[in-house]
Amino acid sequence: MDVKKIRNDFPIFKDDKLVYLDNAAMALKPKCVIDAVDNYYARYGVNVHRGVYGLSYEATELYENARDTIANFIGAKREEVIYTRGTTSALNLVAQSYGMEFIEAGDEVITSELEHHSSHMPWFNVCKKKGATLKYIPLNEEGRITVEAFKKVISKNTKVVALNYVSNVMGYISPVKEIIKIAHEYGAVVIVDGAQAVPHMNVNVKELDCDFLAFSGHKLCGPTGIGILYGKKELLEKMPPIEFGGDMADEVSKDDQTYKAVPYKFEAGTPIIAGAIGLAEAIKYISHFGMDNILAHEKHLHDFAVSEISKLDGITVYNKTAETGIIAFNIDGVHPHDAASVFDNSHVCIRAGHHCAQLITKWLDVVGTVRASFYIYNDEEDVLKFVEALKEARDFFTKF
Repeated sequence: MDVKKIRNDFPIFKDDKLVYLDNAAMALKPKCVIDAVDNYYARYGVNVHRGVYGLSYEATELYENARDTIANFIGAKREEVIYTRGTTSALNLVAQSYGMEFIEAGDEVITSELEHHSSHMPWFNVCKKKGATLKYIPLNEEGRITVEAFKKVISKNTKVVALNYVSNVMGYISPVKEIIKIAHEYGAVVIVDGAQAVPHMNVNVKELDCDFLAFSGHKLCGPTGIGILYGKKELLEKMPPIEFGGDMADEVSKDDQTYKAVPYKFEAGTPIIAGAIGLAEAIKYISHFGMDNILAHEKHLHDFAVSEISKLDGITVYNKTAETGIIAFNIDGVHPHDAASVFDNSHVCIRAGHHCAQLITKWLDVVGTVRASFYIYNDEEDVLKFVEALKEARDFFTKF
């Protein structure tokens, strides 16, 4: 990874003091993505699908070609790719449509304490409303999901398994492929939260055989407000829409209404046109680095950072063995928010709090964590600046 060359693609790095380590929350945007969004608004700026004039036709081509790019990126069919507002929107769509339609009293849904709220909360609410049971995979001593622990909770009553592929706090890669195989033997469907996986590693839905996968554009250098729900076509066709209105209707009368085929029956209203175009451009951009190379680069930075942190006293790292570029830690005796404010003085951007994952925060028995997360434009120099800021923060608070 030629990081210095990569940084030239990102206008924000004109600020050469910036050390951006909040990539698990939001990736920065390369100029090609910004230009793709600008180009749509400057040259087109019109709606898609319904217009019979040339500009609308051309905008529709851009929009639907973006769907092809996204589908190819994850190994899906184009009709299995639904545009949403983000991972949260996509996961809620599955819960509110598939869950409310097919989950019944006495059924079981399996999740874990490692989940982001967007993966856990929708199914908590489905189970509460439908009288189903929500079960949790016991985490091992590292806080990992294991196949062995999953086998202990799955049963003939399990209908849904909702898990992350990569934890947004611990950075662990969950064994979802093995879990999916077992879940299917019990007749359960598996929903994978891919928000922290798709931007950083190879994810092929056909190889995984997952039933649903959700991810966001803004975490892989794309625009905000655009996300993707992948679903197996045969499942999507059985699911009812949860939003109704323009562009998803087929025939409407006073006495009846029918809907378009998937994916359009789940895309009511004027779609996220610029977002879809920008997301496709982002996928083209990061793909040329090679997803295996991206993961290896981030893993190297994680291990290098952990090694440097280990030289400091008074720091607790919670995920020393993570396979991805996420580090969760605390300065002993210091609130994470207080620590993060000191990092900002050194132009180091990190995250602090429970990271919308309170279950794992409670499992760790802390009020929150400080999180640093790496991406393609970070290097060892960033790590050293981060560790120096960490030392300064530690020393500042130990004065009191």
